[in-house]
Amino acid sequence: MKTRKADFMQRVLIPEEKIKVILKNPEIIKKVEDSCRCRIEISEEGIEITGNSFDEFSAKNIIFAFGRGFTIDEALMLLNDNFYFSIIDLEQYFGSENRIHQVKARIIGENGKVKKNIENVSKAKISVYGNTVSFIGTQESINEAETCVNALIDGESHRSAYRKMEAAHRKNRQAYREIGMY
Repeated sequence: MKTRKADFMQRVLIPEEKIKVILKNPEIIKKVEDSCRCRIEISEEGIEITGNSFDEFSAKNIIFAFGRGFTIDEALMLLNDNFYFSIIDLEQYFGSENRIHQVKARIIGENGKVKKNIENVSKAKISVYGNTVSFIGTQESINEAETCVNALIDGESHRSAYRKMEAAHRKNRQAYREIGMY
């Protein structure tokens, strides 16, 4: 008796403006389908992903990361087993839209300078989109970037936030040296 491999389905909801970007650039979905070996359809209910469960899960994470403001190439980094996705919802910290806007401005900095500095030191990718700050990177790089961002959220100075991040970076580098990775 032949058994048929079961197809599953996942749904992922992303902001409407990101769905519009996907509809204008079908190569985005093609890239995800080819990378994850699954089928993706966009409907009024959202984005439906069909394939085996692991491939669906991978595609869902990639599309979700794209929906949080990462480029599709940055989101595809999640296919690497050593890369993770993390998100901070600023609405959990602040009730006012004005305060959220101020904190986002502190995280981004003038001409993106703060965000670039955090990315350069930590090696994590950062997206500030909507009311969230999201990260893609290794567990250690995300930890370093989150250390800095959380300090900024807590109202610490940029200098203090950078020091905390750099201390976490030195600690990670030392740990890597001890196991022969540096």
